[in-house]
Amino acid sequence: MNATQWGGMSAIFLASAVEWVEAFTIVLAVALSIGWKRAVSAALAALVVVAALVAVTGVGLTVVKADISRIRAVIGVFLLLFGLRWYVKAIRRYAGRTALHDEAKEFSEAREHLAHAEVHAAWLVAFKGVLLEGLEVWLLVVALGRTLSYAQASGSALVALLVVVVMGLMLRAPLTRVPENTLKFTVACALLAFGSFWSLGGLLGEHAVWPLGDVTLLPLFTAYAVSGRLIGLKLRLSAADTAEGSRA
Repeated sequence: MNATQWGGMSAIFLASAVEWVEAFTIVLAVALSIGWKRAVSAALAALVVVAALVAVTGVGLTVVKADISRIRAVIGVFLLLFGLRWYVKAIRRYAGRTALHDEAKEFSEAREHLAHAEVHAAWLVAFKGVLLEGLEVWLLVVALGRTLSYAQASGSALVALLVVVVMGLMLRAPLTRVPENTLKFTVACALLAFGSFWSLGGLLGEHAVWPLGDVTLLPLFTAYAVSGRLIGLKLRLSAADTAEGSRA
């Protein structure tokens, strides 16, 4: 496999892991309220829906014959939009403008809510929670699967799911030690790098825009990572200066 494939698989794995951690937190809260059997059945039902979407999309993309350049351009724009959302949120968290995502707090709030819910309602909470997080993973697999390898993209998401489940069952607690904001920032930089590479390459010609080919992905990733850190630092310093000025 080349650098593009490894990069794409790594991005899918990390992004999927973040989504699966959030899904596991919801399932764990439900399991402690209505039992593991019911909670797992809800999670499996949602995963079946996601798997069906992945399978149907994979077959559809294989059957449809289209210009690969146009497909890359569309996928690139999608990745830019998707990655930019995580990128901005991560920078705001680094800058202290947005509170860090607290998995333990989410777990506690979910348990408190479920304590007053009926069994059927709690089952639906687990189902919808896993389904919503799974749809995020499905979108990533669709976006990267057509350009890389659909099997590799799906496999990366599946491996991430298995890793999170195994770790979660071993700990039997929310995966609070997972550095979610760092993961999201890293994945966002990777998605923006791929998005820039494919969107401009698909629209203007890959060889014309990126004469170095796949090697360009590394400096693109570095540029987004460094820029994000600098922007976060500047926002943090600006906030500190404003706070000092108000006290004076």
